Amino acid sequence: MTPAEIAGVLEISGQAYSSLLRSLPPQLASWQPAPTEWCVNEVVGHVIEAEKRGFAGRIRAILHEDEPQLQSWDQVGISRSRRDCERHPDELLKEFEPTRRASLDLIRSLKPGQLDRGGMHPKVARLTVKDLLHEWVHHDGNHLRQAYANVQAYVWPDMGNAQRFSSA
Repeated sequence: MTPAEIAGVLEISGQAYSSLLRSLPPQLASWQPAPTEWCVNEVVGHVIEAEKRGFAGRIRAILHEDEPQLQSWDQVGISRSRRDCERHPDELLKEFEPTRRASLDLIRSLKPGQLDRGGMHPKVARLTVKDLLHEWVHHDGNHLRQAYANVQAYVWPDMGNAQRFSSA
């Protein structure tokens, strides 16, 4: 995919995250399907952190420096410290939307010669801008599915006999 195509996909998935947060009552946005699983707010909080640290952050580092040493980050620890399940969805929107807009601007500004630039990651070795862009699409879709799965799990007990449509 080209950067323009990737920006288009991420723009739409970003709109889906925003729309989902706007539509959910706070108790559902904060609901965890199991004690060790993320609530929708935590999913969005993780997407924000991944965008800043893992995707846009790494791309900026690669563009700023030749073959930089890329940093890993403690995803679970950061998620815990954010305490997103305790936050109102509107707070997350105020953080997510400008972050996503800045990311889309970055992606759309990329030139073809920048896509093969890279840096060394301590766990997975060399990553290029192109690698990160494609992983970003995959990551965004994966967590969007996770957020919607939470909503499905939340409504399941109230489906009554309609549950039989899903198990048939």
